[in-house]
Parts: sequence; C-alpha cells; structure tokens
Amino acid sequence: MAPHRYTASSSAAVKSETAAGAAPPGPYYGEPHRFDASFRGPVHRRSCTDILCCLIFIIVILSYVALGIVAWLHGDPRKVLHPTNSYGQFCGQKGTPNAKKPILFYFNILKCANPTILINLQCPTTQMCVTKCPDRFATYTEMQLQHMLSKSYWEYYRQFCKPGFSNPDKPVSQVLRDEDCPSMIVPSRPFLQRCLPDFITLNGTVTVANRTSFKDALEMARSVTELQHAAKGITGLVDTKELGMKIVEDYAKSWAWILIGLLLSLAVSLLFILLLRFTAGLLLWTTIITVILLLAYGLWYCCMELSRLRHRPGSDVAIVEVGLQTDLQVYLQLSQTWIILLVSLAVTEASILLMLIFLRRRVRVAIALLREASKAISHIMSTLFFPVITFLLLTLCISYWAVTAVYLASSGEAVYRVMSPDVSCHHANSTCNPESFNRSIISTSASCLGSQCLFAFYGGETSYHHHLFLLQLSNLLLGLWLINFSLALEQCTLAGTFASYYWAKRKPQDIPPCPLFSSFSRAIRYHTGSLAFGALILSAAQLLRIILEYLEQKLKGVDSSLSRFILNCLKCCFWCLEKFIRYMNRNAYIMVAIYGKNLCTSAREAFFLLMRNVVRTAVLDRVTDFLLFLGKVLIAGGVGVVAFLFFTKKIPVIQEEVPILNYYWVPLLTVVIGAFLIAHAFFSVYAMCVDTLFLCF
Repeated sequence: MAPHRYTASSSAAVKSETAAGAAPPGPYYGEPHRFDASFRGPVHRRSCTDILCCLIFIIVILSYVALGIVAWLHGDPRKVLHPTNSYGQFCGQKGTPNAKKPILFYFNILKCANPTILINLQCPTTQMCVTKCPDRFATYTEMQLQHMLSKSYWEYYRQFCKPGFSNPDKPVSQVLRDEDCPSMIVPSRPFLQRCLPDFITLNGTVTVANRTSFKDALEMARSVTELQHAAKGITGLVDTKELGMKIVEDYAKSWAWILIGLLLSLAVSLLFILLLRFTAGLLLWTTIITVILLLAYGLWYCCMELSRLRHRPGSDVAIVEVGLQTDLQVYLQLSQTWIILLVSLAVTEASILLMLIFLRRRVRVAIALLREASKAISHIMSTLFFPVITFLLLTLCISYWAVTAVYLASSGEAVYRVMSPDVSCHHANSTCNPESFNRSIISTSASCLGSQCLFAFYGGETSYHHHLFLLQLSNLLLGLWLINFSLALEQCTLAGTFASYYWAKRKPQDIPPCPLFSSFSRAIRYHTGSLAFGALILSAAQLLRIILEYLEQKLKGVDSSLSRFILNCLKCCFWCLEKFIRYMNRNAYIMVAIYGKNLCTSAREAFFLLMRNVVRTAVLDRVTDFLLFLGKVLIAGGVGVVAFLFFTKKIPVIQEEVPILNYYWVPLLTVVIGAFLIAHAFFSVYAMCVDTLFLCF
C-alpha cells in the first residue's frame, strides 16, 4: 500500500503532513510502518462478530414487543388525555354515563388556591363531569328563592349538581355539608376540558361577565381577584394556549414559505458539498473570512446598541425580571441582552482567530481532507440520502417508546388521596378510601376539617403495578438502545462505503458497484452484534445521566451544598464518559466496517492507532469538525437572513406576498432551525466521510 492514499489532485498539504511525521499506518495497526500492497479495501470474506450480543439484542427486541403488548393490554391513554371526576370516572368517555359530559366542573373554584392543585390538576373540592360550563353568576340560595317563582332556575342549576340529587328545598347548610351541589356558579369557559372562570380584561381591570365582585352562598362579598388567584394554578396555562393558537395560525399562513425556505437550505447544502470538490480551499477560506467579518460586524453593532441604551431609562432591568415575553423587542431594549451577545461574539471571534494563527498548517491539511471527502461523496451520491433511512428508523423507535411510555403511565386502578384546603393537615396527599372516608378519623381531625378523598391517579397493588417504575426505566433503556443502534448502523454503513472509495486504485472505475448497499448488507449480516454492543454501552451511560438529572430535580428543594456538589461532579463525569464512548464507538465502527473484527478488537486497534497519531488526530479532527460547523452556521445564517428580510417585508419585489402574522419570529425560527438540521444531516455524512478517510490515511 502506497504511503499516500489520496489522488494526485489532493492538496500538497497532505503530502507534507505525511513527510513531516511518521509514515501513515497500514492496515496492520501493531506495525505502523508495514504496508500491504495487496489490501484493496473493506474485507469481503468475513464472519459474524459478537454473536452473543446479537442473540441478546434479538431477544431484547422480542421482549420489548412483549412489553408493548402488556402495556397495551393494561393501559388506557384516555386516562392521560381525559380529566377524571372525584370518583375516578372519565369525562366524555364513550359507553359511560359521562359520554356526553366531556368537561370537568369544580364545585368551589375558590378552594383551588392551594398548592395541592399542582398534583394532577386536582383541587380539594368535589369535581363533576358536565355537558357545558355555567354562563352566569348564581348561588344555591338565590336558586332556592327563584325556584319558588319558576322551576327553570332549578333545571339549569341541577346540571351542576351530583347525579341523582333532586331536592332543591334541602337546607343550604346540609347541601354544603354533603356537597350535593355547588355553593355557587360563575361564568366559565372550557380550557383543557375544565371549567375555569371566563376572565376578561376591560380598561386594565380583570372582570368576569363585566363584573368585578359577586356574592357566595353565604352572601359574603367576593372579588374577581380572588377567583383569579384561586384558579391561577390552572389558568396560568391560558396564556400558553393563546400563544399556541397564534403560533398555529402563523404556521397556517406561512407554511408554504417555510417549505420554500427549507427547500432553499436543502439546495444550498447540496451545492455547498458539491462545490467543495472543486473549490474546497477557496470556499472554506471564504467561509472562515465571511464568518469573521460577520462576527466583527456583530461586535460593532452590539457596541453601538449598548452606547445608545446607556442613558435610556429602564434599560438596566435584568432579563430574569422581564420573564418570558413573546415580543422580542422587549429584550432588545435591555442592556443585558446586548452584553450577553457581545461577550458571546467576542469569545467566538477570538477562538477562530487563535485557531488561524496557531493552526494554519493543520487547516490546510483539513481542507485537503474535506476536498477528498467531497470527491468521495460526488462519486457516491446515494450516501447523501442515507440519513433519510436513519430518520425513518429513529421515528419508528421514538414513536414506539413514546406510545409504550403512555400506556405504561396509564396502567392501573384509581388511587384516591386526601385533599385538604388547610396546608397544616398531616394527612394531606395520603391514600384514602372514598366510601369510608366520611367515617374515618381524618375527616373529623381538627387540622383536616374540610378535607376530601378525591381521585389522584391510576396505580394498583399487583406485581405489575408495583414494578411500573422499573418497566418505565426498561422502556427508556431499550428506547435509547434502539436509537443508538440506528445511528451506529448509519455510521458503520457509511464507513464501509467510503473505505471502498479510499482503497479503489482508479477512481471511479475501481469503486465497487452499489457500495452503499454492499456496506449496509455487511453491517446487518455480520456486525449486528457489534453495533448492538456499542449502542448498549452508550445507552447505559445516557440512562445514568438521565437518572442523575431526575435526582437533581427531586433534590432541588433540599438545601445541601454537599449533595449538589456530588451530583454536579457525577453529572460532569458521566457527560465526559458519554462523549468518550461516543467518540470511540464511531472510530470502532469504522474499523469494523473495514476489517470485520469484533467491537472490542476494533475499538482497541482504533484507540492505539489514534494514540500513535494523537497530535495529528486531536488537531485535524477538531479543525475539520469546526470547519464543517462553520459551514452549517453559514448556511443556516444565510437562509435565516433571507427569511428575516422576507417576513419583515424588506424585500420590495415580493413584499406584497408576505402573509400578515402575529409573530414573524415563528416562521423565521422554524426556517433557521430547519435549515441548520438539514445542513447537519448532509454534513453528518460529510463528517463520517472525513473521519473514515482520515483513519484510513
């Protein structure tokens, strides 16, 4: 094997790199100076690797299917989607008495001013399923007085009472004691299938049906502000709903232009990769210089804005104090926003300049690698569309995991918990039995007066229900395993394809026919076990990181510096471990694709090969990754600038075609993020090509 495997048209930088250091390692990694002239690419005669792991993987997949079936038999997603009344019955469920009652009604919404409302949107008051929400103010006392004049008042009021209650003359005190009917009703509207007060702001004042006050069943004056405070545990989502509706409306108006923007990014990404074959040096240096100039302009603009805002009142307010705002102009009027942007741009600019100053020679070698990778992709264009297969596999895996998780979460029988309006009740949130609760000690306890036994969630006492948490963990681990296996399959397939190109003596004549399909077939037929083994190791590390994140959320209220320190140290260690495993797996898959050895042998040989060339590897690998990242940023930023000019009507030729939007940033962010993801999909193939060629070199 010749010491330099690139074609004659490759940059002289690669040759100088080879001449400056040791001879490039041959296919036998233990002997870095030994070359095999007969080696002509990926080994075709190979045997299956990591068979035991392959068998385990197949068994696990079958077990995962069985887990999905069991979850499907026990679970009911309607338990997650539909609200439940105080008896654990679904509102709006077909085939039940509540089939025509899809909305949940709270008997006394004022009791919802309690932290317990955060638990499953439950509230310490009776909850019934109703057909519609009330549209007027009324109290039970008023209804009794008006019932003497006309029965229509009772007919309207009784639809919010417990089913079967038909005694409008029952004393108010007994009705309130037995919770037969609500003490009052207020004009409401359904939100998340729950009746919530219909708040309307008039001249800066919050009202309900144009009223700012009302009377409860005991003829005590109440303000609408009390209602707003009581319902804020749920109505805090109202703004989110309205924002969501506006966003959906913007998408409906601009989807065609968003699609055009994404297609433009697709064409630009493809054109960028194809141009790298002929103008790699010019294009990449142009990209670097363009990014440097854009960052410099950004620094200048940030300084000008800071100077302009220096003496403006209110510009020194912190972003945290402003909170989440849908109008981006609010943040642009704050000095802190521009300071953050200035520091970020300055750090990025300094990093790029330092890289260019100290790594000029390595940048030239990286450009030669990118040029050769572009040639390889231009000869095997089908590799650019292989991520579509990976996307479909990932969609299937994530969908199956999500559906299984929902069915597992909705498995079980109704569990009831004590809900008390008094936060000092020691029995609050403890399990109870609704049939015997009124005769229990809890209901008569002084600290728990007014407490109720209400439905909380679905659980159970069987072995299956007791191990639901472990089943959810298993579902998460298996989902991660399948996702990482799909990514590993893509990497191994692409590595085998580009290795076939690298060792072709005459290009493109000696490139094997259908190299992508051949490499995919080899990976599936011989190396499923190796890919599953590597994916399992990575998935275990990811699962541990997720568990640590879960523990951090649970320990947020614990004021312990030592526990937070230990947790942060563990998170940092496992983050580093995950990155190392991911990097070693990637290089091991390249070796597996070329030589057909098992994962451990391939990982060991890849590790020692990289260690023998540690400086070259560390610098060139990072430089090429950085150059590709700049390409992604340039594509996403360029398309984003065009989209910004379009949606803000700054392109005179087509400004009449711009749709009227609530928030122009909705389609703009969609286009920018979509363009970056499309560029990433193309460049992930490109990056795998570079890594494969580099390891072969």
